[in-house]
Amino acid sequence: MKALKNLPIFFICLFTATTFAQKNYTVNGNTYSLKTEVEGPLTLLWNVIDNEYRYFTKKENEITELKNTRVNGKYQEEYKQTLIQLTSDHSVDVSKTNLTLPGLRTYVNQYNKLADHNFIETSTEFKLETRLGVFAGISNNTSTTNPENVFAPLAGLEFEITDNVVLRRHAIVFQFRHSFTADQYDLTFSQVALNYRFKFIHTDNLAVFAQAKLFTLTFSTLDENNSEGLEELKNTSLNAPLGLGLGMDYKLGNGYLTFGINDLVSPGNDTNDEFSMDVTLGYKFRL
Repeated sequence: MKALKNLPIFFICLFTATTFAQKNYTVNGNTYSLKTEVEGPLTLLWNVIDNEYRYFTKKENEITELKNTRVNGKYQEEYKQTLIQLTSDHSVDVSKTNLTLPGLRTYVNQYNKLADHNFIETSTEFKLETRLGVFAGISNNTSTTNPENVFAPLAGLEFEITDNVVLRRHAIVFQFRHSFTADQYDLTFSQVALNYRFKFIHTDNLAVFAQAKLFTLTFSTLDENNSEGLEELKNTSLNAPLGLGLGMDYKLGNGYLTFGINDLVSPGNDTNDEFSMDVTLGYKFRL
């Protein structure tokens, strides 16, 4: 248990993690809750608003939004002209600056170092967040010995690593699950898996994601009756099944209510020719 508690600290120390200040600002009559990415002579603010990344700058008391509108299929790149005007006292080349958090951060830091020789650049390339979850559910375990397509109960744990800045739509998940016996289903197995998640819907309160199971290590025990009586057949296997599924996280309290439909398709597994139904419900805490 002590090692488990130290695991999040290890990952946080491995990468750079910075906590953002978040305040309300009024821009053109609209109030936004914005995160401070860079603070200095030119301050960079941002947030995801209505499922869209929005970027703002603050110089003295004036806040300006950085825009890149699209007209007839072509981006106008208005943000570049805005940056040129804001940094006219200390010119910085804007030609290769993209309207992304890393690109704007680099540009604003360059200007601030010219405008204030005491300015200290802070790196916020990643803001790692780790989450620990528990779940339970049922599965017909189509890739195991289950000729009658019996549904069996399961339970498990997962440890998720995600990033709230650059790669906020992506996550790596280490998962442990144990499937129990059921009537006419004499197989029990424990499985350790590495999963990748892509959150194609991502808001402050809700994430809907596609999940790919990259590899699994499975320990199984089958109770089999034969002429000599009941026999336990044990097996260990390492696979790369590429199981594909869907899931959802809904913010609730200090964590997330989770729902998953797992292994809808498993090209790397032999199945019993039944449609896979593997459903889980759980809760995960932010560490």
